[in-house]
Amino acid sequence: MADQGGVLRRKVVAARPPETGTDTGARAWRVAFARAARDCIGLDLAVPVLRDDRRSLGELLELLPERALLAVLEGPGQGLGLLALSPEVLAAVIETQTIGRVAATPPVPRRPTRTDAAMSARLIDAALAGLESALACSPDLTWTAGFRYASFLDEPRPLGLLLDDVPYRLLSCELDIAGGVRQGRVLLALPAEGRGPKPAPPPPADETEATAQAWQAALNGAVLGAEVVLDAVVGRIRVPLAQAMALEPGMLLPLGDARIDGVALVSPGSGRIATGKLGLHKGMRALKLRRIQGEPLPEPVADRPPMPARTAPNAGAAAAPPPQAAPPPLARSA
Repeated sequence: MADQGGVLRRKVVAARPPETGTDTGARAWRVAFARAARDCIGLDLAVPVLRDDRRSLGELLELLPERALLAVLEGPGQGLGLLALSPEVLAAVIETQTIGRVAATPPVPRRPTRTDAAMSARLIDAALAGLESALACSPDLTWTAGFRYASFLDEPRPLGLLLDDVPYRLLSCELDIAGGVRQGRVLLALPAEGRGPKPAPPPPADETEATAQAWQAALNGAVLGAEVVLDAVVGRIRVPLAQAMALEPGMLLPLGDARIDGVALVSPGSGRIATGKLGLHKGMRALKLRRIQGEPLPEPVADRPPMPARTAPNAGAAAAPPPQAAPPPLARSA
């Protein structure tokens, strides 16, 4: 019955219209906290309900959950804020980091400890940093920027003396934890009159487009102007290493089925990219191409021992010059 109630609750929440009155800061906090929980500790959270209010210090203290972890936040200009994790959320944070999952049973009521605070500090700072990054160009940056975890309290009584008696911006999140296994609350309270930096103005649209075009032109110039070495391969053979080491000038190497109309154009890192026919163009050797991409090179001919060198009738004559391993540079024809 509890599982059915959780499913029904999530369906009702999904059918609700979006909250009214929430601004950019509130929406950014919803995403930042859920993302920080996922990335930092692997905890799956959903925020179906989000409220954005302005409260006095007295009203804020009355809204805090019982036995919540109270994280005191320090920000610009010696400003102080507060983040409260309800016992259900705190237990899920600890369980995820210790046993790797959220227990199905409800947590045992207890007061938060210093260990709980230490295990939650990384999540809190990551969520606040994500909120600050999301609002880099928003006016809400002035009241959200620069706050990080400073200390914790296990009860709310000292907060009346610790926090400044000023209006607070209160973001209250109702959470579905681990797919509805548990529900909890997170409250973020920061001074409404922010002391943070002013948001950076967004770049003009025409400037952004001009920058993108300049970058694309520079990339094209670097890529299209790069040199590529291509080899025209007439044929290939494979011989044992011992026979290759025994090669001498004057020996003839058979090329098997090599043909001038089946020359392969090869790139060192990509294999064959085209085949063509060997010919002449304006007095230079040329290759008339046929575009055949992705075909493998033909297998080398069967291993054959090198043939003995042919010597001239006169024993004292010099041996014939060795054949060239590859033809001279080729000019590509249209």
